[in-house]
Order: sequence, then structure tokens, then C-alpha cells
Amino acid sequence: MSQSNPLLLLGHGTRDPNGRQAFLDFAHQFQSYDPSRPVVPCFLELSDPLIQAGIDRCVEQGYRQLTVLPVLLFAARHSKFDVTNELDRAIQRHPQLSLNYGRHFGVSLRWLDLWQNRLEQADQESSVPREKTVLLFVGRGASDPDANGDVYKLARMLWEGSGYHDLEVCFTGITHPRMERGFERARAWQPQRIIVIPHLLFDGVLAKRIQTIVEQEQAAYPEIEVQSLSVIGADPILFELIRDREQEAQAGQVSMNCYTCKFRQAVSAQGHGHHHHDHHHHGHDPAHNHDPGHSHGPTHGHSHPDGQTLYHGIPDLYPAVDDYHERAWQVP
Repeated sequence: MSQSNPLLLLGHGTRDPNGRQAFLDFAHQFQSYDPSRPVVPCFLELSDPLIQAGIDRCVEQGYRQLTVLPVLLFAARHSKFDVTNELDRAIQRHPQLSLNYGRHFGVSLRWLDLWQNRLEQADQESSVPREKTVLLFVGRGASDPDANGDVYKLARMLWEGSGYHDLEVCFTGITHPRMERGFERARAWQPQRIIVIPHLLFDGVLAKRIQTIVEQEQAAYPEIEVQSLSVIGADPILFELIRDREQEAQAGQVSMNCYTCKFRQAVSAQGHGHHHHDHHHHGHDPAHNHDPGHSHGPTHGHSHPDGQTLYHGIPDLYPAVDDYHERAWQVP
């Protein structure tokens, strides 16, 4: 077609209708921010439209090349494994299609700009100085040590040179420490103020979980001021980061550091010297065989046995640290 090829914005998906709408609204806002090509929103799981429907929509409109950008914060199973499997299925279904697969957002200086701006605003709203304040950086949590390690790296880069008394890192689920433990560690510094930094893209189930825990902690320890920043949302800095990743994909300059990836470690342990996914995704070729009828439906991809422990109303795969340690370096 004569017009520019579309950008497929791929969200994780959520059980929360408001979270789903937030992503769709975000895609519409990004289209207005940069109208140079069509922006097509879709989801990996839990919400419609799913990724195959998004790709089908582009094909039906006559496109034969498109850029797929995972709107995901870090490189865990979804970006390394699930999305690439779905793209392989799309190529099998549409052999004429050429896909440029972008990378996750990861540790970016743009995130530092965003959170520094918001911390400055929080300081203006409080009388407590930075030297009596502890930052509590909250990540989503993944079953991938590489992704969880990047959360710590980003948080540390934000704290370095900031003047805040100290920093603690915690997660909303899957891995540990959880938020309750994060608050406990933050209080151990005897601060007058704790600033919660929820490194999440959009409102949804996890954002609500964070707010619930913040309110509980504030009620239990009223002598400590607690400020909770907003999730990232439709911030112009995020728009710029998306354009960065889109341009990388279109130029064939996407690369990832696979040295610490658990998928690579698993393959190496079997006597192979390479990762089983090529992370230079310029023009995605099918590398896996799937039943054409297979799809990520609008249900979560994990199994939840009856009687499983719940964490804030949601099944908890790893309620104890030891449970997570046993799973951390396993691969699908």
C-alpha cells in the first residue's frame, strides 16, 4: 500500500475493564501524537482484541508489512517467548507477511526523566525533605531473574545522586519481596516520608492492589507520610520511548543482552552454545511449529490448582520465597 505500514501496539492484557480501556485510549492518544502511520492496539491475553485479530485486521486492509511493538516494561517470558510464538503463528497463517518485532522498554534514561519529574512534584507537595525520605520502587514482578534484576537496576539509577535517604525495591506479585515486606524494610530506616513509585504502565488490577496496600500501610503507621505516585500512563516521555523502539525495529537495530537470560542458560546447560530465540527481530521468520488452532484466549496462561493461596484476591503461584526460588531458573 502507498501509506506507511501500521504499528501494532501489543499490550499484556488485563482482567480489569478500566485497565483495558486505558490501553485502548493510550493507543488512540499515541495515534494523535504521531499520525504518520496507523496504530493498531491489541493484547497478548486476557483482553480483546488479541494479537492474531490485530494482525488479521492489518492483513484485511491490504498491509503486507508491519511493526509489532510489545508495550512491556521488561524482558520476561512474554516478550522472549509468548509474543514470538504468536508472531510465528501469524507468519504461518499469512506467509506473505513481513513483521518487524521491536523490543521491550527495559532500563531507559527516559524512565529516569519521567520519575525524576514526578518526584520533584511530590517534593513540592510535602514539607518533609529528601534526606528524611525513603523511596519504595514497586515492580510488577516476573518469573524471570533477568527482568527482576532490571527493576533493581532502574530503581538504583533513579536513587543514585537523588538526595533521598535510601531506597527499597519490592514487587506486586510472582517474585519477592512483596509490597508488605518492602514497606517493612522502608520503615526500618525510620523515615518521615515514604514515596511509592509504581513502575507500571497503566491502571488495572495491579495498580489497584498497590493503592490498597498503600492505604493499609498509611492507616497502620499514620506517623509516616506516604505519597504514592501515579502509574506511568499516557506520558509524552512514554510516547517518545515508543517512537525510539519503533525506529529501532524498522531499522533492523533491535538487540538484547542474552547473556543472563534463563532461556540461554537452559540451552547452554544442554550443551548448546546459543539462545533458542534470535533477538535481532528484523523481519520475523517462523521458528516454531504450532497447531494453527492454538491461541492465547482471553484467559490467563497459567494453571491455578484448587485451593491455591490467594494474594489480594488473585491466585499466588509463589506465596513463599522458597516457592519462587524453585521456579526462578526454569523455562517453559
